[in-house]
Amino acid sequence: MNPGEFPGASGARRTSDGSPSPHPGKGGRPAIPAVFLDRDGTIIHDAHYLSDPEGVRLLPGAAAAIARLNAAGIPAIVVTNQSGIGRGFFGEAEFRAVQARTEALLAEAGAHVDAVYHCPHAPGAEPPCDCRKPEVGLFVRAAEEHGVDLERSWYVGDRLRDLAPAERLGGRGILVRAGASHDEAERAPAHVVVVEGLQEAVARVLPEDDAN
Repeated sequence: MNPGEFPGASGARRTSDGSPSPHPGKGGRPAIPAVFLDRDGTIIHDAHYLSDPEGVRLLPGAAAAIARLNAAGIPAIVVTNQSGIGRGFFGEAEFRAVQARTEALLAEAGAHVDAVYHCPHAPGAEPPCDCRKPEVGLFVRAAEEHGVDLERSWYVGDRLRDLAPAERLGGRGILVRAGASHDEAERAPAHVVVVEGLQEAVARVLPEDDAN
């Protein structure tokens, strides 16, 4: 499958309002919830069009938070906009190198992500894609490929567009500040949960009372 291509919503089962309905699990097993994670500004520092793996720095507590999801058996799935590819700032090879470095650092801390999906398109690309968040194409693809129940999943990121798919798919969104310099938290509507970092976000997913 080429970058940015996926079985879009047109191929998904739909509810009466036109949004994708939950997919059955793989092999007919019940679908399970996942935690969808943005990458830049949520797992690693947002270095703005990062193309050098030497520049990858995990955000404090990110590895421990993901390791907690791993231990609980909840898929941690990265969905990330990478418009630097579409803008010509770097290519797929550079993206893969940065992602490999990110996963190596997570592994050193005993954590892993279960899948990574990225949109390589720039805003306003023609024809329009439905993989760039806030669109839901990559989430639908992940649900199909990993047996994920989108309605029971969590959507976590440092931008409101990372959470917007939860509005359409029925899940729950959490906005992380994660040391970002932008004003997303200040613009967040009242119903959006805002936390300082990924550890606090995962604590909302896995309350201590349910951890034992």
